[in-house]
Amino acid sequence: MDLEAQIAEWRAFVSQDLGSHDLDELEAHLRDQVEDLTESGLTDEEAFLVAVKRMGAVDQISREFAREHSGRLWHQLLRTDSDDRQPAESGWVLAVLFAVAAAAAVQVARVVSGFSGGDEGLWFVRNLALLVLPFLAGFFIRRRRLGLPHTLAALSPYAVAALVVNLYPFAPDSSTELLVIAHLPVLAWFAIAFPYMGGTLRSHERRMDFVRFSGEWFIYYVLIALGGAVLMALTVLILEPTGVDIEQVAVWVAPSGAVGAVVMAGWLVESKQRVIENMAPVLTMIFTPLFAIMLATAAVVYAATGFGGAFNRELLGVFDALMVVVLGLVLYGISARDPLAPAGWMDRIQLVAVVSALALDLVVLGAMIARIGELGFTANRVAALGLNVVLLVSLAGTAWLSARFVAGKGTFHRLERWQTAYLPVFAAWAATVVVVLPPIFGFN
Repeated sequence: MDLEAQIAEWRAFVSQDLGSHDLDELEAHLRDQVEDLTESGLTDEEAFLVAVKRMGAVDQISREFAREHSGRLWHQLLRTDSDDRQPAESGWVLAVLFAVAAAAAVQVARVVSGFSGGDEGLWFVRNLALLVLPFLAGFFIRRRRLGLPHTLAALSPYAVAALVVNLYPFAPDSSTELLVIAHLPVLAWFAIAFPYMGGTLRSHERRMDFVRFSGEWFIYYVLIALGGAVLMALTVLILEPTGVDIEQVAVWVAPSGAVGAVVMAGWLVESKQRVIENMAPVLTMIFTPLFAIMLATAAVVYAATGFGGAFNRELLGVFDALMVVVLGLVLYGISARDPLAPAGWMDRIQLVAVVSALALDLVVLGAMIARIGELGFTANRVAALGLNVVLLVSLAGTAWLSARFVAGKGTFHRLERWQTAYLPVFAAWAATVVVVLPPIFGFN
């Protein structure tokens, strides 16, 4: 029996549990796994048997499929009879407890370090991510009911990072310390993926869930921050005539609110996904064309004129931020898209944005290499060069797979899988900047 006949038999057998739309996507996953296994040396028959085994038992496929694709099936919560009789917990009490604990930890650290915005509080700034994000990780540990081994695995990155960044003897006005301050939050955020994904990292679908969560968390956090800013402004106006020390009140209230919102935004994504599910396609539809126009224009202008004498550290930072925003927009757009829908005009616009960003990255990379050749290596230049190389590979792979998808020669699943498979590279580079670069450059 050839491979197509085996897949047809498998499809007929499991069709009783799935609708045709979901079955098509599940078959696409099966074919991808078979292709990967055959490339590793297995025969078609061996690859098919292993791939089916990996998909899980047939009587569990519907439940597993809905769990793995929670991004598309936010509301199709699989329930047993007992689930229908007893509604699920909202978890807001747990979120409030972790939010209050995070706010208390930050305030204690602020007081102990004497932080007031100057250099004397640089320790506080360096450790801020490690004072906040472990509480969001703890929320998901409790929410997912992870066991002790998984809990230790989820918290160990924060413990290791705390030891590293606090034992390193950074010099005064150290560039490497500033790099640690910039990259440690990125590394700490990636560490949340493990508890969020329920103690697993190998599932590409769950990685895309984490990408979706990250985008939605950012939206909620911005909304909370805007609301908090308005509340603080009104409070200042109301209390000003009373003679109360507004500045002292703000020193305690603003940081506590900003830190607590980190956890509360995570809880809102968990409990209010219907609102964001409708917002994600809208935001993608609005901003993708705007960024595509801006990037295409900038790519043409810089390709024609070059950087000239304008290339400096500030401009490099702007371009790096732009590349990261474009990549985030692409990821968020992919996470909000129906994976089985054919290529449309939005996919073509996204391809224009990615190709333009890739062209800009090549121009920036060339200018950066020339600058390093002229002035030599520094910690900042190495960090920027590494980030641009990582972004270049990501954008190149995205452009190639997007072009194949738009041309009808590839599947959207391949593009999605490339994005989720490449995410650990960003985490690895952030870890390199935090752990490896400081000692190489003498902590200066």
